[in-house]
Amino acid sequence: MNHGELTSFTDQSNGNEVLPDFVNARPMPLPLAAGPIDMVPSLQDLGTPGSSAGAVGNGETNPITLPLPTINDQDGDMEGPYAPDEYGTAHLPFSTARADLLTLATNTQYPYRASGKLYFQKPDNNTYVCSASMIKRGLVVTAAHCVANYGQSTYYHNWHFFPGYRNGAAPFGNQTVYQVWIKTAYYNGTDNCAQFGIVCPDDVAVLILNPQSGGGYVGTQTGWYAYGWGGFGFYNGLTHVTQIGYPLCLDNGTLMERNDSQGSVSASDSSNTVIGSLMCGGSSGGPWLNNFGIRPTLTGTGNGTAPNPNVVVGVTSWGSISTAVKRQGASPFTTNNIVSLVNSACNSRPAACQ
Repeated sequence: MNHGELTSFTDQSNGNEVLPDFVNARPMPLPLAAGPIDMVPSLQDLGTPGSSAGAVGNGETNPITLPLPTINDQDGDMEGPYAPDEYGTAHLPFSTARADLLTLATNTQYPYRASGKLYFQKPDNNTYVCSASMIKRGLVVTAAHCVANYGQSTYYHNWHFFPGYRNGAAPFGNQTVYQVWIKTAYYNGTDNCAQFGIVCPDDVAVLILNPQSGGGYVGTQTGWYAYGWGGFGFYNGLTHVTQIGYPLCLDNGTLMERNDSQGSVSASDSSNTVIGSLMCGGSSGGPWLNNFGIRPTLTGTGNGTAPNPNVVVGVTSWGSISTAVKRQGASPFTTNNIVSLVNSACNSRPAACQ
């Protein structure tokens, strides 16, 4: 449905569609950018910085088990471990490792459990995988390219979100989607993209989950992240990013992965933030967070500026054509996208935001 600058799609199935093909799910193709990326910080006015608070959740689980995917070594790059300060030909240092301690249930602990794996189907009914995260009690944020085909006015369907997914285990159950919201400019192909349909200012989507059997939302258990906009957490176009996702080139997409890198706003690329990363297809839509983790108790020091914990400031949007570059980008969060999308979703289903 067109709402002017925003469009939405309501899933009429009420979660009753045939389950996606979890075993043979494909990584959602990560939009791949060509050429060098200008790393000069952008001076574009993104508006007044702001943020919305997150919540820890109570941690109560409702576990289910999914079939494991088949081995899909598309990039030939599933080996580990990965050393700190690794970088590719873009010369952007990063550190990528499992967000999983194997013997400890990291995936059921906050803040990890607010991230998860997102399955959906394209019109051809093949199943694809993205990543996503909770930003309200019943709202999820991901990339718009995990929701719709850029410029084709076509939505995908049958989304299933599994927060805290780990090696076939879904500790917080299967969350189906009631409605999705994206920018109309992304939907109809008029977004001001530096590279058409790839490096765009609005590759952002908000999903409203269906309530659970008792009427509540899974965010009560998982908690949710804060989110910031208008350059919140950035200084002179720079910030520090923790990226969470389920790329199929790492551990075959069965484990949550974590990547840490400095992010720089690229002036000539739709003000996208660019980081060094080892992630690939399947990581699309995963959160980029400031101050990820549990804040320490201060003893003899004070906080710096913008110390808010676990603030999503973007989602994985695109990578590079060459796997040697090791670089990914994210559309900026602004009042024009994330704020208007969340406000519209909350107006559509207020209970999901309470």
